Amino acid sequence: MSGDALPLAPASGWRQRGGLVLDLIRWNRPAGWLLLLWPSLGALWLGAQGFPGWHLLAVFLLGTILMRSAGCCINDVADRDFDRHVKRTAQRPVTRGALSVRAALSVGAVLAIAAFGLVLTTNALTIQLSFAALAVAVAYPYAKRWLAMPQAVLGVAFSFGIPMAFAATRAELPPLAWGLLLGNLFWVLAYDTEYAMVDRDDDVRLGIKTSALTLGRWDVAAVMAFYAAYLLCWALLLWQVLPGQPFARPFEWALLAAAAQAVWHFWLIRQRTRAGCFRAFRLNHWLGATVFAGVALSYL
Repeated sequence: MSGDALPLAPASGWRQRGGLVLDLIRWNRPAGWLLLLWPSLGALWLGAQGFPGWHLLAVFLLGTILMRSAGCCINDVADRDFDRHVKRTAQRPVTRGALSVRAALSVGAVLAIAAFGLVLTTNALTIQLSFAALAVAVAYPYAKRWLAMPQAVLGVAFSFGIPMAFAATRAELPPLAWGLLLGNLFWVLAYDTEYAMVDRDDDVRLGIKTSALTLGRWDVAAVMAFYAAYLLCWALLLWQVLPGQPFARPFEWALLAAAAQAVWHFWLIRQRTRAGCFRAFRLNHWLGATVFAGVALSYL
């Protein structure tokens, strides 16, 4: 049966349909947009060399929430035939037929247009970058059909707020922006590999490609290497950029705290249990918040 033929579930009113939409965009699970937010805010502070102003802060905060929500709509439509065979995702609204494909895409389009409206209040370079960011976000759900490491595509999508933040604050893209994007990509590889480890058995059965399957028995070691690459990359790039004396700034202490969290994640995923891997994934936003706090506090 065509996805467009999936009917809307009988609803007693707008409240029930509204609940389905909130479920579609994962409103009760903010970890997803927080993973997007922290590196973008860090780049905002770096680009502005301090507090970027309430306007840009609001644009990136609201834009992050809107685009992550739109991404959920696209992802659920693209993966609906896979998700129905995975216990963790089988009850998603589109997957179980409670929302039609058309309804989900309509919600996603409205959210994306709202986010674009926010971008229009910035500058021409940021607006141009927003089209590239949207293209990568749309491409990701289909990458797992073809790429052995589709998490790399997600890494670009979840890191694109970094060059957009530099564009919004400086109207240019310095090499630092792309270096930080590359470093952040390693963080995305770390936490999304943890996420993929949760569904390893289901993905093998369905023939989906993920980093957890590609890495095989080296998955845990690779996750830790990704964390190390992320933290080392940001440390080296920001060594001479942040104000203050090296080793006496909040940033260095934040990196140590983030590294300690990464070690805790190793403890959670070392036996590759679903519960442990999923918990490690969900805790990653605290690691990102720690790194951002180090950047922001270094400018006080």
